[in-house]
Amino acid sequence: MKQEFKIKRFKELSTEELYEILQLRSEVFVVEQNCVYQDMDGKDRKAIHILGYLENDLASYCRLFDAGDYFEASSIGRVVVSPKHRDKKLGHELIKTAIKTIQSVFNQTAITISAQQYLTKFYQSHGFVQTSEMYLEDDIPHVEMKIQ
Repeated sequence: MKQEFKIKRFKELSTEELYEILQLRSEVFVVEQNCVYQDMDGKDRKAIHILGYLENDLASYCRLFDAGDYFEASSIGRVVVSPKHRDKKLGHELIKTAIKTIQSVFNQTAITISAQQYLTKFYQSHGFVQTSEMYLEDDIPHVEMKIQ
């Protein structure tokens, strides 16, 4: 079963889509990872949102930023796969789609991410290289990674 992706700017999101995004991000980043932080950080308005659906269920999500909007280079953030769909390798399709979208929409090839450290090998499989030592972000070990 292949994901169907919707790629939208903030103002193009329906109320239902925005609710699904915030619900999934809260489920994983706040509840599952037991991390109290302000998920709605005001940056969603600048982002391009990629929503990955299996049938009518939001299975994966990430947001993209143009160079200078978050990092010096374009970036991918809030990468998440629904817990009920993690056995399907959906993250790989999501990241490939994100990279292609950055290249086509922003005309950029350099991408920076702040990756949870345990996902380093996953991102390396998509061409990212670790460019920092481990640091804590919301008490979770992260590393900066880049595609030049």
